[in-house]
Amino acid sequence: MFTFSKNKSKIIISEKLVPLSRWSSKFVKWALCVALFLVLFSCKEEPDLAEPPGETWDPQPFELIAPDGFPTLEIPADNPMTVEGVELGRMLFYDPILSADNSQSCASCHAPDFSFTDNGRQFSIGIDGSVGTRNSMAVINAGWMPSLFWDGRRSSLEDQALEPVPNPIEMHQSWADAAAKLSVHEEYPDLFFKAFGSREIDSTLVVKAISQFERTLISSNSKWDRYLRGEAQLTQSESKGFEIFFTEKGDCFHCHATILFTDNLFHNNGLDSVFTDKGLFDVTGNSLDLGKFKTPTLRNIELTAPYMHDGRFSTLGEVVDFYSHHVTYSETIDPLMKKVQQGGVQLTDDEKFHLISFLKTLTDTTFVNNPDYANPFDQE
Repeated sequence: MFTFSKNKSKIIISEKLVPLSRWSSKFVKWALCVALFLVLFSCKEEPDLAEPPGETWDPQPFELIAPDGFPTLEIPADNPMTVEGVELGRMLFYDPILSADNSQSCASCHAPDFSFTDNGRQFSIGIDGSVGTRNSMAVINAGWMPSLFWDGRRSSLEDQALEPVPNPIEMHQSWADAAAKLSVHEEYPDLFFKAFGSREIDSTLVVKAISQFERTLISSNSKWDRYLRGEAQLTQSESKGFEIFFTEKGDCFHCHATILFTDNLFHNNGLDSVFTDKGLFDVTGNSLDLGKFKTPTLRNIELTAPYMHDGRFSTLGEVVDFYSHHVTYSETIDPLMKKVQQGGVQLTDDEKFHLISFLKTLTDTTFVNNPDYANPFDQE
């Protein structure tokens, strides 16, 4: 048992004498250690609270391969192709939400069954009943087109896609209103994030998505393509039509000779001597461009009636008959129309038949029936 006693200079613990100064020194050191430990412990940074995982924008690149024999497809650097962007573009292409009354979509005037033209109509009709003045052009192999519209007023698919929504005779909706509708939609904000990393929807992102989808609309499996690959044979009539098409006999090849069956240039092909629609002139202001219009592709031409910029011809027979006998002179007529003085190339009825037989070999049924191009809302 310990005995404690005190005097002025010593503390007695269990009969052992300890100098007060020595005890004080040890106590102070011990107290300092405890205090330092407490300070260090209390100053230690609290571990960061785990933040909820953020969303990851990781779009999958879309591999778009040009068919054999086609030119290199140039993709804009500011609109790379992604799986998510293409699928979003397909939805927007078919969704009437882009029109003011939710009644029309891009596909309303560019239907797949008609090679993405307007269902056999001469002129398209807008949501207010307004009628256009030009025939709807086919959206086919459009990624290779350096200019869009019959008068070439736009130089990219993105620029072209900006026009129909606010056009008062088409969808007639401001882009601000269209973006607002998409922004409150239950699906589109997430789809835009997956495609572009942003839920802030505007016209730029909408047309980028639509353009990505339109670049996938590639036709390269017509009978003519299969013939070139050695997978099909032409009939006697088709072979004769091929010869007419690619020689001076028919003169077709001057403007339609490439694998795309368009030179992507502008020509006055002798439709009129007086122009109510001035064509390229309205864009350039150059009098030499009066009556010039963009050369349309002849791919799937069998499915895209009526024909010419104003849809004046209902059948391929009428088109061939025009080039054969009814070409009209004007000051800006293209020099390639070499037989204008005779009214055209003067084909016989048999030659017309053969030429049309060849033109029908450009029909690509796999293109118009491709499920990747179809209305996604019909597949739900």
